[in-house]
Amino acid sequence: MKRFEQIDWGLIPYAEAFAKQEQIFNLCLQQKLQGLETHDKLIFCEHPHVITLGKNGLYNNLLYSEDFLKDKNVSVFRSNRGGDLTYHGPGQMVVYPIFNLEKYNLGLKSYINLLEELVISLLKLYDIKGQRLPGATGVWLEVENSSKTRKICAMGVKCSRYITMHGLALNVNTDLDYFKLINPCGFTDKGVSSIENELKKKINMDVLKSQAHELFQSLF
Repeated sequence: MKRFEQIDWGLIPYAEAFAKQEQIFNLCLQQKLQGLETHDKLIFCEHPHVITLGKNGLYNNLLYSEDFLKDKNVSVFRSNRGGDLTYHGPGQMVVYPIFNLEKYNLGLKSYINLLEELVISLLKLYDIKGQRLPGATGVWLEVENSSKTRKICAMGVKCSRYITMHGLALNVNTDLDYFKLINPCGFTDKGVSSIENELKKKINMDVLKSQAHELFQSLF
């Protein structure tokens, strides 16, 4: 039996995706509170250039003024996800699972751990060793060498009554120069990378999404 529906919004402004997510999230929450069946969604998309701040995000980690960013066609959006500050842009695979975690017997911490495991497994298909960094969410590279540690996948989640929204952002063919506009996730001593940067070649996003979907089916 199909446990969730896969949706691809393509390239969509962050504010529009946020509004659509909230609509689905609120419907699932309402269904759950009424004792009705919830219908989980696995949403893939990319965003035009945008910097988002989580609930605990600090404007100090924004290294340039919003006017400067506007001139660069980079918008700024205060989100209700967890986490600090990150960049989204074309070439980044963003995944928003709107799931009822009770269906999968998961708490929030276990859910985030499973998302990390999923990305680590996905990177392994490309012979990239993804790792966890103690005290930080997401997926990292070369954590054993602090001078080379770099983040390849950011995560931030909102969860209410076990219904989730937001999710993960994996740098695939992302222009990493945009990360110079911020302290990614509040870190000043860690770099960022992408699959393209590691392999020195462009990655087929459709193939990657299909592989990610298969992993979601096997892990959830």
